[in-house]
This record gives sequence, C-alpha cells and structure tokens, in this order.
Amino acid sequence: MQPVVTVYTKPLCPYCFRALSLLKKKKAKVKEISAAYDDKLRNEMLSKSNGKRTYPQIFIGDFHVGGNDDLQDLERAGKLDELLKAA
Repeated sequence: MQPVVTVYTKPLCPYCFRALSLLKKKKAKVKEISAAYDDKLRNEMLSKSNGKRTYPQIFIGDFHVGGNDDLQDLERAGKLDELLKAA
C-alpha cells in the first residue's frame, strides 16, 4: 500500500509547485495542505517538522522529507521511488 504524501504549501510558491509536480509525475497519493494563512495548520506543520518554517514541508507517511530541495535530492539519488512504495 502506497503511503500518503502530505505537503504543506503556501499560495504562489514555486518550490511547492515543483515538489507537487514531481509527486504528480510519480503518481503519488498527495494530500496538499495550504498552511500559510491558517495559524492552526501552520502550527501543525511547525510541530511535525521540528520548527521548519519554509514551504513546502513534505512528509511521506510519517517520514519528514523536508523541503523541495530535499525531495529533489531523493529523486536524483534514486531513493524517492522506494520511499513512495513503502507501506
């Protein structure tokens, strides 16, 4: 069973767009949460990401990937597909 990928985003964020585009290309199950203007959701993101404030913040299941650069690094290293397939 493929894990859900949770992506905390903000509007008009080019890094969010890149991350979501890659995940769409990979046919990942994505739950996008626009957190920039919602204090409750932003605090949820900060809590789960150990205080990381940049957008996007990406989680594959319970694993905190980090931001777009971290996601792109996993793809370049050939490790993203195995994370997306893990149950």
